[in-house]
Amino acid sequence: MLAEDSTFWRDPPWGDGKQKYRLGLKPIPLNDWLNREIGSELFDHKTNLLNNRYEDVIGVTHDSTEAQEILGKQFNIVKRRYPDLIADISLLIQDDLCLIKSDGNQELLAASVCSPSYWNIKSKIGKPLNEIHEPVTTLNEKIGERISKFIRQAPVMKPFARQNWLIHGDTKRFHLAEEQPLQNHPSEWFVRSEKETLCRFHENYSLFTINVLFQPLNIIFEYPEQKQNLLRSLERLDKDESDYFGGSKKITILLEYLSG
Repeated sequence: MLAEDSTFWRDPPWGDGKQKYRLGLKPIPLNDWLNREIGSELFDHKTNLLNNRYEDVIGVTHDSTEAQEILGKQFNIVKRRYPDLIADISLLIQDDLCLIKSDGNQELLAASVCSPSYWNIKSKIGKPLNEIHEPVTTLNEKIGERISKFIRQAPVMKPFARQNWLIHGDTKRFHLAEEQPLQNHPSEWFVRSEKETLCRFHENYSLFTINVLFQPLNIIFEYPEQKQNLLRSLERLDKDESDYFGGSKKITILLEYLSG
């Protein structure tokens, strides 16, 4: 059973519940950017996927070599194990990694995504950011242009962080699509928190990272204010946001559980 993280519950990623999608990027010290050393359990998870489902977790474009090599200089990689450098880099850090062009259409050049939440790297690699976010129309409308502008204008080697969140029926990391339907009771569900960073590490390239953590949803009843804020956030989801979150049925179950 996962232990309660009181720090998480004092300041959960849904904030005051006013909106699901917000830019929310805050500067962090450079030393706090790529410092999350990988543990044995997560290392085994990534290694298993890289060895057995490589094309499901690694995506690269033909012109991504330079970006991967520049990023690789941030790490001391002694021995290569995989065809793509980003795969080897991903075994040195907890986070999933997405390399993006900083200018132009900001295409996704290379990625190692071993903990996807309802998305598949195969369908995203090589696409501009606005197309990647296209399935969630309101995400593009609310913060799409702000994200693009931020990446274009971000200072080099100045990392920023934010926190995203979803709710899953388990603590499995690998979800290419939403769980349909969720069979277990919501008291057994989990908040899936995604700590994300964004850093323009070179004039031409930016790195987006995703570090997935879990907290049992039932702990929320110990934090009444945070429960009300989560209810408020769920109630304000529009249809596109609801579909991305897992569908209206899932949200209805959640609302009933949290209100009970």
